Amino acid sequence: MSAKKKPADIEQLSYRPSVTYPLDLEVFSVSDLRQRVGEEFLRSAHRYRFHMLLCVTRGECTHMIDFKRIACKPGSLLAFHPAQAHRFSFEQEWDGFLVLFRPEFLFPSQATAPNAGIEFAAGLEWLPEHFFLHEHERRVVIGAIVQMRKDCRIEAPPEQLHALLRHQLYALLLRLAILHGRRQAHGSTTSVGLQRFRDFRRLVEKKFCKWHRVSEYAELLGCSEKTLTRASVEVAGVKAKAFITLRINLEAKRLLAHSALPITLISERLGFQDPTNFVKFFKREVACTPGEFRRRPSDVHTPIAPKARG
Repeated sequence: MSAKKKPADIEQLSYRPSVTYPLDLEVFSVSDLRQRVGEEFLRSAHRYRFHMLLCVTRGECTHMIDFKRIACKPGSLLAFHPAQAHRFSFEQEWDGFLVLFRPEFLFPSQATAPNAGIEFAAGLEWLPEHFFLHEHERRVVIGAIVQMRKDCRIEAPPEQLHALLRHQLYALLLRLAILHGRRQAHGSTTSVGLQRFRDFRRLVEKKFCKWHRVSEYAELLGCSEKTLTRASVEVAGVKAKAFITLRINLEAKRLLAHSALPITLISERLGFQDPTNFVKFFKREVACTPGEFRRRPSDVHTPIAPKARG
C-alpha cells in the first residue's frame, strides 16, 4: 500500500452543514458521522475551524490531538479547539456524541453573557483536552447533549432555535466549568496571575509567528518580563520564553507532519528570516532536524497518554 500523499498545507475544515440545516450548532453520534463522511476521511489529520466536544459513551479508543495519543473510555470528554490538528481512531469499536459549533455561536460579548467568571466567548481554552466524567456526571452531561440533539430538530423559527441552543450550550459549558473547578487543586496561583497568563496565552496564539521574545508580549500586556514569567510558571509550569517556544515548535510539528510545505516556507511562516536558524532552533528543542522529524511516522512522536481513571 503506497503512503498517502500529504496535502500542500494542513487541510482546514469549516463548519458547513447541509443547505437544509440552518443552525450554527449541530449534535450527532460518532457512528452517524462515520456513515456521513467515512472512516478514511476521519483517520486523516485535519484542522477544524470550529469548536467540538466529544463524549465517549461506548467502547474504548485512542484519539490523536497534536501528536498526543489520548486513550479514552466511556465518560471521556474531549475538547477540541480551532487550529489544533487531530484525527479520529477506529482500531476498536466505540461510539459517542459530538457537539460542534461555530466560534461566534457562543455569547459574543460580556454584555449578552451572564457574568460567571468564565470567558466563554474565547472558546473552550479553559477546559483540559481530556476530562473524565464520573457516572453521575456523565448521565447529566449526556442528558443535556441528547436534549440539544432533539431540540435541533424541532420546528421553530431559526432565531428562536439559535437562542434556545445557545443558552443550552452555555448551561452545559458552565456545568463543565463547575466540575472542572471542583477538581482543580487549590494552589498558590492568584486570580491576577491567572488572568495575566490567559491574556498572555491568547496573545501568543495570535502573535507567535512574528513575536519570539517575551519583551514584546510583556510590553503589550503592560507588565514586566519578570511578572509575565512568574504568571506563566504559576499556571503552566514553564517560563514565558519556554511557553512561546513550545507554541512555535508545535506549529512546526503540525506543518512538518501533516503538510508537504517546504521547510524553507515553514521557516518563513514561523518568523525565521534564515532557514538555518529555524533548523538549529528546531533541533535544539526536538533533538532532531525538521527533515528527520518529517520522515518519522506521526504515530511514534509521543507515547500514549494513560486513560483517565474513574
